[in-house]
Amino acid sequence: MNAKVFIATAGAGLARASRSPDNGWRVEFLIAEQDVRCLASDPLNQQVVYAGTQGSGVLRSDDRGRTWRPAGLDGHIVKSLAVSRAESGTVYAGTKPALLFVSRDGGAHWRERASFRRIHSRRLWFSPAERPYTAYVQAIALSPTDPNVINIGIEAGATVRSADGGSSWTGHLKGSLRDCHTLRSHHTSGDWVYEAGGTGSGAAVSQDAGRTWTQ
Repeated sequence: MNAKVFIATAGAGLARASRSPDNGWRVEFLIAEQDVRCLASDPLNQQVVYAGTQGSGVLRSDDRGRTWRPAGLDGHIVKSLAVSRAESGTVYAGTKPALLFVSRDGGAHWRERASFRRIHSRRLWFSPAERPYTAYVQAIALSPTDPNVINIGIEAGATVRSADGGSSWTGHLKGSLRDCHTLRSHHTSGDWVYEAGGTGSGAAVSQDAGRTWTQ
């Protein structure tokens, strides 16, 4: 492992561990006034990191997490973030309640993907994890090779997919997990997507970019 910086949510704010020249580690606790819910680094720019917060929208760091600034969606509870490897500057944000937003300019401007509201089965989404029991976008997996392919996991309710950049969506994908906790695309292969679920759900894998799944 040759990573020099690790950043983690810490309840209130963030913890940032950086490797020193003598291979020791320096740990800092940052932006303690913010309730940070998720993190995502830019795979095309190692300096850039995004954080989703409980009501203060998205924050952005341009120095690997040392300092942070607002990056839009103020007032939203941002539960998941994903930065595209296939399309520079593109960031997706999932919120509670379950809405999906996209920025094409690194968080300067955001647009809701209104089609996400029209998924027919969303009326059945329900999360027992926290009050009020409103479902939310727990995970976003973007294809590293095709900017149009997006897989979304709902806590709790469904795993859904778009193959046209979010203009239209499937319902829940058979074989995937309804109680999605983590969803990841392979960092270079557009075919492999991995999912882990809540208590008793186990894991699922797709070998065709999220079209079909095996638990």
